[in-house]
Amino acid sequence: MKNHSIANDLRTMLRIAVPLALAALGWMAMSVVDNIMVGGLPDSALAIGSTSVGSALFYGVAIFGLGTMSGLDTLVSQAFGAGDWKAGRQALRAGMALAIVMAPLLMLAVAAGAPLLGVIGVRPEVLVGALQFNSVLLWSLPPLFVYATFRRYLQGIHYVRPVMFGLVTANLVNLLGNWLLIFGHWGAPAMGIRGSALSTVIARIYLACVMVVGVGIRDREVLRGLRPDFSHMWTLLKLGLPAGITIGLEVGIFNLATAVAGKLDAVSLASHTIALNAAAVTYMVPLGIASAAAVSVGRALGAGDPRGAHRAGWTAIGLTVVFEMCTAVAFFTLGRSIASVYTHDERVISFVSVLFVIAAVFQLFDGLQTVATGALRGLGNTRTPMVWNLVGYWVIALPLGYWWCFPAGLGAVGLWYGLCLGLFLIGVGLTWVWARESQRILAPSV
Repeated sequence: MKNHSIANDLRTMLRIAVPLALAALGWMAMSVVDNIMVGGLPDSALAIGSTSVGSALFYGVAIFGLGTMSGLDTLVSQAFGAGDWKAGRQALRAGMALAIVMAPLLMLAVAAGAPLLGVIGVRPEVLVGALQFNSVLLWSLPPLFVYATFRRYLQGIHYVRPVMFGLVTANLVNLLGNWLLIFGHWGAPAMGIRGSALSTVIARIYLACVMVVGVGIRDREVLRGLRPDFSHMWTLLKLGLPAGITIGLEVGIFNLATAVAGKLDAVSLASHTIALNAAAVTYMVPLGIASAAAVSVGRALGAGDPRGAHRAGWTAIGLTVVFEMCTAVAFFTLGRSIASVYTHDERVISFVSVLFVIAAVFQLFDGLQTVATGALRGLGNTRTPMVWNLVGYWVIALPLGYWWCFPAGLGAVGLWYGLCLGLFLIGVGLTWVWARESQRILAPSV
């Protein structure tokens, strides 16, 4: 009989979670590199501001599409667990069809949303740069969807090394491209922030090629006669659309919180931005674990092993709890040191330290909601997390956070109280849903 010790379950989970967590960190690093590199331009504040605003518009749309593609986690992992490679390849082709449909539509959405930046009050000088940056960056959407499609297939068949390799090396490509195209080194044109956007486009084309090669190495058969499968696209869309809406709701609430913080004083806005950025970095690890949970649960379920699916989900949650407790301690004890990496302004450092205390409290619940969502996705349940995110963030957290921020006079602290409450409710709620669902799949085998 196979040994199902805790140590074995942890090793199995870490084997896929570590590369995916590093890949998530690598994904975030690309934007960080862009901001750091454009900061070397003569007017660094204007360059960083324009790049950030342009990126916010792009990712606000792109993240919805990327979330929709996550339905592949369920279809591919369950097919792979059942040993049905034909169904897994069929899912990949359906993903290609969905990417072909979504990419041009979302490119149009990004372009159509650009004028809204002026309507919401972005300063004219920032707006000009943001539109220049965004007009180039939107061409990275097609390769981004190719990357997402083939990455999800690789995750589903538990072959994640190409994903980590691709993102690490794509960051190097992006770094070199930024150096060449922003400043005009080695005879390249000095394009400023547009050069940074073009560098990102090139890096994502490279990243898409790495994913295609990675799939070809692991499953050469899938590339023979590869063509989009529009007939099965709707199956993927029905599964992935709620996941896309879920991540859109989550990213949207934090983007909106930043917009609300923009109505406060400069110190509050800077402190909010720094604290949120630091929390986003730590969030990448549970995000990687969540992807591992989705494919591990899906694979076990596809293999007819509900106990394995049950263990995989709880192992991922336990791993996340340990990590998030460590990050909470770091925010409690190293808040000032972390803030000092971003700024030397003592007023901002002091305020960030206060926000880090709140961030330390919600770390656990942020991790729980992320990984529980991943585990439920492995079961094929993407609608329940969507409902919890809608109610927890938009019905409860946002109105209360706004009230605490302005009428109650707590400022950014009140805003963060609202975010903390939302994460608490969603984290506890989705963990409870996973506990119920995992028991339900166990029932026939008990």
